[in-house]
Amino acid sequence: MTQQEPTDAQKHRSGLSRMAHAFGYSMAGLRAGWGETAFRQEAMAAMAMVPLAFWLGNGWVEVALLAGSAVMVMVVELLNTGIESAIDRFGPEWHELSKRAKDMGSAAVLLSLLVCSGIWIAALWARFG
Repeated sequence: MTQQEPTDAQKHRSGLSRMAHAFGYSMAGLRAGWGETAFRQEAMAAMAMVPLAFWLGNGWVEVALLAGSAVMVMVVELLNTGIESAIDRFGPEWHELSKRAKDMGSAAVLLSLLVCSGIWIAALWARFG
């Protein structure tokens, strides 16, 4: 029988070991997110938008808003996927609270997309309008 690491092993680590393991978990989360179509689409859009932010933005605040809003969409999408995955772990049967949690996660993604769109439209309007 092989010995398994305790589920809370990360809590007992410190220093560089904790940071290295946390980085590994984060990379695993990004790889898992890449398996989701919506996250892939948003990540590919961000790969174009973040460099464009440096060209479009006038000053570091505008660049930060433009690039940050694109990254924010990916963050919210990962959180939404995490919520959906946690709910799906309990089973496929329909439940009102499960639906509500999934709907709220989806609404969070929608709001982040609207904020991102608004920031980019305003910046484009200021530059070209």
